[in-house]
This record gives sequence, structure tokens and C-alpha cells, in this order.
Amino acid sequence: MVRILAFAIVLFIGLAPAYGQKIKYKDLFILLNAKQFAEAEPFLKKYLEENTDNPNAHLFMAMIYQEKAEGNDILKETDLLQTNLDSAIYFYDLAYKGIDEKEVRKNDEYYQAYNRRDLRTGKFGVTLSDVQFDLEKKLQALKDRKEVATQLLSEFNDTESLYSKTQFLFKDIKIRFNGEMKALLLRSSDTLLADLARVIATFDSTKTSFDDYKFTLKKMGKTKYNQELSLMDIKSFANDGESKTDFYENDLKLWDYKSWSKTTIETIKDQIFPLRDQLVAADIEINKLREKLTKDSVSVKTDAAAIRASKKFDPLKEYDPSPMPLGLFAMKLAELDYLSELVLHKSLKDSANLHFQLNLLESEITELKKLDSISGSLSSRDFNEEAKDYRDFITNAYGTPTVLRSLVKSTKDFSVRELKEKQTEFESIGESLKWIVDEADSIPLFMEVNDSSHFLPLNIVGEKFTAGLAYADSLATGYFYTITPTRQKDVVVRFPVDQESFVKRKKASLKGLTASDENGQVFYVLVYSDKPQEDKYTATLAKIYRTDGLSWSTNLTFLLPPSEVTFKVETGEVTIKTSNAAGESVLVAVDKNGKRIETAK
Repeated sequence: MVRILAFAIVLFIGLAPAYGQKIKYKDLFILLNAKQFAEAEPFLKKYLEENTDNPNAHLFMAMIYQEKAEGNDILKETDLLQTNLDSAIYFYDLAYKGIDEKEVRKNDEYYQAYNRRDLRTGKFGVTLSDVQFDLEKKLQALKDRKEVATQLLSEFNDTESLYSKTQFLFKDIKIRFNGEMKALLLRSSDTLLADLARVIATFDSTKTSFDDYKFTLKKMGKTKYNQELSLMDIKSFANDGESKTDFYENDLKLWDYKSWSKTTIETIKDQIFPLRDQLVAADIEINKLREKLTKDSVSVKTDAAAIRASKKFDPLKEYDPSPMPLGLFAMKLAELDYLSELVLHKSLKDSANLHFQLNLLESEITELKKLDSISGSLSSRDFNEEAKDYRDFITNAYGTPTVLRSLVKSTKDFSVRELKEKQTEFESIGESLKWIVDEADSIPLFMEVNDSSHFLPLNIVGEKFTAGLAYADSLATGYFYTITPTRQKDVVVRFPVDQESFVKRKKASLKGLTASDENGQVFYVLVYSDKPQEDKYTATLAKIYRTDGLSWSTNLTFLLPPSEVTFKVETGEVTIKTSNAAGESVLVAVDKNGKRIETAK
């Protein structure tokens, strides 16, 4: 075999210079029989141009084209493959028609590939039937391969085309919703469901076509192609699903448009559509609560709280972190809370207790601030844009975005007016709490009074009582008032004091101490100056009964400034502790009648 191949190459070298001369087939046959088709082809073509009646030359020409066809890429060179197959079929057909008994007997050396033992005679030889049978098989195989190749390319192109169409349909949906899954879900419609179903159907067709292609590919025998599908999940609507796919690669990565579309359809049908109905139903429910409050004048805070606590709209927050309808519900429920407060407080507004009134106002203002904040936030939203996401809700509940916008604005205006009014009222009552009204006088319940005030508070004990000095011109009189929630006068006592020690110009040095029993029936008031006169501190001590008023008052002097007043309920004896910064202290005792009885260190 090696010798034959070497001879064929030498023959080729010898033939090449003579390419322009007449080619002898017996010399060319040696090269052809050695399967050196690439070297032999140009000479064979030249030979056939001059010799059209050599069936063996036709046979080898068919074999050359068959070999070429086997080397063609079945997908990328399909046209060339078809051409080579057609040429092979053409020359095999010429050979089949040209090879007869005479040809086989005359040129049996050319057909030694068909040399067989005759089972009857046991002799080797070439028979026409063997040659024809082989050529028939080759012709049929080539025709079948041509048909399969055509079918294969069609199925391959269909697969690629259908996938491209699927991708186009997906991209079209993405463009319509700007790649936002929130917009796709909230703005979904029956039209979108139909589009998603079309994506699924087209993708199914893609896979069916691919399966057909794979089945046909097996008929082609061994090729370099063995594509296997690898489906990629679409996790991000905005970013996935658009990359190109090389269908010639064996690891064929395709976006799984079907799974994504199927999941999206399920979400729309099972969650989005039911949520739309629930939104409208919830708005109707809130409106009914308002009707109930208005008609029956009853609080609906408990009902509002139940709606607010409902978790049925939590799925909506998965797609829209700040759903407009829920903001609207929050505003309407906040308004119901405020109006319910007014209903609850209506029968309590006659109370003279200013603290109680202030508490009522405080709770109303708290609800109003919530309403003002929510309505203000809602006012800043673009309802025309919101209508794209919540078209069904707005249309069924309000008709148009304009109506909805008007509702929000009127609610916001209402909250602003009410809040201003309630805050003014709150400030007014707060100011009233700073004074006790005693006919034409107003006694301050705060320490920092201005110079024009006729009253100088020296001691205020919570909501119990206050004591100090009242001035008519520059003359001082001690005063004591119990403090009531209404700020109307209750126990009022005026008592004399040391005029010289407590003149108004010395008010910076004037101080006061008080003491009372647990039941608030007995009170002691000590007014004093913390500036010594002739090394002594002057003071006035007054004893007051809730029922009888002033019992007595007495002027006292101390070596040290007073710091504490206590008394024994059983004896009525009063102890005044005096002390200085150096730590020295002196206790001064006064009996129940106001007489100083002893001094102890």
C-alpha cells in the first residue's frame, strides 16, 4: 500500500508538467485508486472534459464529491454541502448508467474494489450486479443525506428563529414596562397575560423544534455538533433575558422565558388581580365607617385599628414598597381617628378642669399631626403617574386621578385648619394654667414674673398651692392660694408681713418656704429675706387652715437664714431649720399659737 501511494505521488509529479497534454486514464487511475483525491481532482476534471464516456472516471468523480460533502459543515456550509451531494449523485448516476457487462469485463482492473468470491463457483471476480447494487445504495444514501441535511438546516433555523422571536416578545414586554417588574405587575392586564402566554407558546415551539433538530442530527451520523440545552433563570427583569446565543455551541445556553412567564402569570392571576378587588373593597369599607361615624355619632377607632392591623395587603408591599392606595387608606383612617376623638370628647368639653381639657386637646392634636403628615406626604405624589400602576383602583373607587387629587388636597387643607385652631386653643388653655383667677386679679403660677406684676411668687408646690407677696404700691401683703384644676380661686388667704423687711425693691432677696399636712388641711407659710439686717434674718410665719383661713401670723428673726419648715400634726408645733454654708444650723421652734418657744443647736 505504501509503495502504491509513493508511486501515485510520483505519477502526480510526472503528470503535473503535462497538465496541458492529453491525460492517460490508466496513469490517473493509479492516483485515484490511492484515494489521493485532492491531487487527482484537477486532472480528472480535465480528463472528463475530453472523455465523457468513461463510467469509471464518473465513479471516481462521484467519490471525490462525496468526500467533499463529508467534509462540509452541515450547518454553516449547507449550500456547499448540497452542491457537493448533488454533484456526487450526478456522477454516481452517470456511472450507474454507464457501467455494463462489457465495461466490467473490459476494465475489470478498475473495479477490483468489487472483487468477490462467487459462492457457486468459488472463484473471485467482479460482477455487474455487485457494482450496480453498491451504486444504488450510495445513490440512495446520498439522496437521503441531502434530504436529511435540508430538514436539519430547516429545523436548526426554525429553532434559532423561534428563540429569537421569543426573545423579541420578551424584550417588547420589557420595553413597555421600562424593565421594572413593579410596573409590569401593577399595570398588568388581560393583554399582558396574552402576551406572556405567547412567549410561553413560542418558547415551547423553540424547544420542540430543537428536539426535532436533535433527532434529525442523529440521522446525519457523526458530526462536530452535539448541542445540549442549558436553561438560565431570569432573576432580574431589568438585566436578564437579552444576551445573544450562539446556536452552534454545544453548550447551548438559553434564557428560560417559559418559567419566568409562567411564574409571572401565576403572580398576576393569584395575587395582583385579587389585590385589586381587595383594594376597592377596603376603600368601600373605610367609607362605610365614615358614614357610621357621621350618622350615629360614634367612635370608629376600634374598627379603623382593625383595618390598619390587617395583613392582607402585605403581598402588595413586595412589589411596591410604598403603595399609593395604602397611603390613601392611612390618610382616611387617620381622619377617622381624629373625628372619633371629637365624638368621644364632645360630652367632656364642658369640664372646667383645664388639665383635663388640655389632655383632650393634646390627644386631638396628636391625631391631627398624624393626619397632616400623611396627607402632606400623599399630596406630593404624582397621581397621573400613580394612575398607571393603580388604574383599576382609581377608576373603580374615584373615577379619575383629578377626583382623588382633590380629595387629598381637601383633607390636607382640613388638617391644617383644624391643627391651627386646636393649637391656638391649646396655647390659650396652657396660658390659663399659669394663673389663678381671683376676680380682677390673676395670680401667677410661675416664678419669673416681670417688674410690673403686683405679685411676687415665693413658693409654688406643684398643683397644690402657692404663696408669695402681693404689693399695693410698695406695701407688701402675704398671700396663699390653693391651686385647682379650674384655676378658679379656692382657699385664699392674705396675711400681714414685716413691711420694712419685704419692700418691693428688695424682692431679689425675698424667699419663701411652706409646709402642709398630708390631707392638705393645715398650711404654714414662711416668707423671709436671705439678706441679714444687723446680723439677723427677718421673716414672717403664717398658719392657715383650709376651712377657717388665717389662724395667725408672726414676725421672727434668725441668726442664720431659714432652710426648712416642718411641723408636728399632733401638737401643731413648728420647727424652722436655719443653716449656713459653713454647715452650722440652728432649730427654731414655734408653738401652735405662734409663740417662739426655744432655740436648739
